[in-house]
Amino acid sequence: MKERRETERLWAREKYRVMYHSQQHYDRLREALKRDAGIAEVKGLIEDAIAIPPTKGSMMNAFDHIWGYFTKGCTNAERDRYANMKQEFKAGNLPKEEMLDHLKSLAVLHQQKYLLDSTLLFPAPN
Repeated sequence: MKERRETERLWAREKYRVMYHSQQHYDRLREALKRDAGIAEVKGLIEDAIAIPPTKGSMMNAFDHIWGYFTKGCTNAERDRYANMKQEFKAGNLPKEEMLDHLKSLAVLHQQKYLLDSTLLFPAPN
């Protein structure tokens, strides 16, 4: 039971970082968790996922999933800014770091606890 909780906490922290790198690995991890994979297997799958260079599509998928936490409580200005940033990112005119920084600032502003624990937005210290 303790290992299961630890595995679930690890997945909650790493979920969007995995998605950022590979939707296929994200899906594989979800299936592994459904069958009660142990923490060692989950850690291995996470490491495999983050070894894959992210694509613009995988990054945008993660950004949009994170953005979903703000859609109900955001202002029109925040909604417009995200839409503009998304368009600029897709066009190659906005670095991924700016998208991450913006989402990070929204997580702090809106105190989204789940996102405040996300290693994609708030990497764990080495």
